[in-house]
Amino acid sequence: MKKISTTGISTSGITRRSILKTTAAAALIGAVKTAFPSGAFAAGTGPEVKGVKLGFIALTDSAPLIVAKEKGLFDKHGLPETDVAKQASWGATRDNLVLGGAANGIDGAHILSPLPYLMQTGKVTQNNKPVPMAILARLNLDSQGISVAKEYAETGVQLDASKLKAAFEKKKAEGKEIKAAMTFPGGTHDLWIRYWLAAGGIDPNKDVSTIVVPPPQMVANMKVGNMDVFCVGEPWNEQLVNQGIGFTAATTGELWKGHPEKALGLRADWIEKNPNAAKALLMAVMEAQQWCESMENKAEMAEILGKRQWFNVPTKDVLGRLKGDINYGNGREAKATDLYMKFWKDGASYPFKSHDTWFMTENIRWGNLPGTTDIKALVNQVNREDIWREAAKDLGVAAADIPASSSRGKETFFDGKVFDPENPSAYLDSLSIKAVS
Repeated sequence: MKKISTTGISTSGITRRSILKTTAAAALIGAVKTAFPSGAFAAGTGPEVKGVKLGFIALTDSAPLIVAKEKGLFDKHGLPETDVAKQASWGATRDNLVLGGAANGIDGAHILSPLPYLMQTGKVTQNNKPVPMAILARLNLDSQGISVAKEYAETGVQLDASKLKAAFEKKKAEGKEIKAAMTFPGGTHDLWIRYWLAAGGIDPNKDVSTIVVPPPQMVANMKVGNMDVFCVGEPWNEQLVNQGIGFTAATTGELWKGHPEKALGLRADWIEKNPNAAKALLMAVMEAQQWCESMENKAEMAEILGKRQWFNVPTKDVLGRLKGDINYGNGREAKATDLYMKFWKDGASYPFKSHDTWFMTENIRWGNLPGTTDIKALVNQVNREDIWREAAKDLGVAAADIPASSSRGKETFFDGKVFDPENPSAYLDSLSIKAVS
């Protein structure tokens, strides 16, 4: 009777040819293991598809998707046909997600964190038809900006927006409209500029007109006088300063230190159909986030993002704030601050449910969602931090980099307001300016 070894290969009648065959098989297995993520390989299957159609807006926080493409990380994790396509606006991102990749749209995107929720509820889709969405990761923390037209430089406005009140009232008395630009109703930039104005006693629903402008068009629009203030991500605040058109009153990290920003969002049906591919995609993006976090990589990252096919901007418009060097454009300069964009540090990649709870609460505050919204149920539907944890485990992420809880706990804002994710109503009650009673 033949003896069977623990490898399942017969140990009797071993020949040079059989050894060579066995060695070749082992080499093939090793190659396959290298080609596919360890978790997917261990499960016995790789990604169900060879790629995914992703969208991005020309904003620095899209870097993890762009770096994953440029550095071959999608290929490494078994998704060599992944496409990262530039979107003209957040409205276009939404429309292409509604279509889906199979209908010449996109399957996922670098996205405003509240947008998948607004799509899930049908609040921003045609005929209010819900489109089930999922958030797999946060892409970054901090480093958006609130910028102001040069004509307001003498007000000395920074974090305290109340310094603009008199100037705004004077302009309105002259019959002119005060325009505050953001990138999408209910999105992060909309919420930051509203919070900042309201904290300074300026009602964003009554005292100004909020307008929607795609990120890459912000600087050009302020140059021709189409807006008084705007909120957008980088590199557009820095470009505004470099061109001498306006100044940054505050970065959003000064409003709320370590705040969540963009997310990796995907259609829920794509994830259900391609669970291994979803995890492989996430692992590639997480690896890219780790690369983006390293200060040693910032210069190369700025060069990559500045390329024609990505942002098509000078490297200097990207690099300064990436490193935490902030020229506010009003005579104030700060070097090596901790207000730079975090991609991995401080749990930047993990999608805390408590943060999504704040985004939903603020959308209720401004009337984008009804006060009867079951926030907890909605967050549990869209936020897939469970997939993030699986991907982190398969990627070998250090235990110290995996949050113990899906809540980061209470958050404190620059004006002293405190948000307790366990009691959103108390937070709403503490706010004097809001659309809801």
